[in-house]
Amino acid sequence: QVQVVESGGGLVQPGGSLRLSCAASGSRFSAMGWYRQAPGKQRELVAIITSDGRANYADSVKGRFTISRDNAKNTAYLQMNSLKPEDTAVYYCNAQGGIYYYWGQGTQVTVSS
Repeated sequence: QVQVVESGGGLVQPGGSLRLSCAASGSRFSAMGWYRQAPGKQRELVAIITSDGRANYADSVKGRFTISRDNAKNTAYLQMNSLKPEDTAVYYCNAQGGIYYYWGQGTQVTVSS
């Protein structure tokens, strides 16, 4: 049974940092990515990383967020620096296993003073 579990969200002041973790189990995963969905908006890609470490980012987070992964642990991380109020959203992890895509339950990130 495949499980994808996010952790690390919370409340942070503008300019602060957070690190999200995504632990996936039950399969071998190629790409792992972070998405986010703000109230009233569509879910959008934040960053994605392949099993060989190639990463891509949304323009809105380039230079501030860094995605990484530990293949031995099937875990992906999202280091978020210089956070802005507009980064407030529920952040979801997505893990690709073969032809299937698996989602976590999401973790709330709130950037506010």
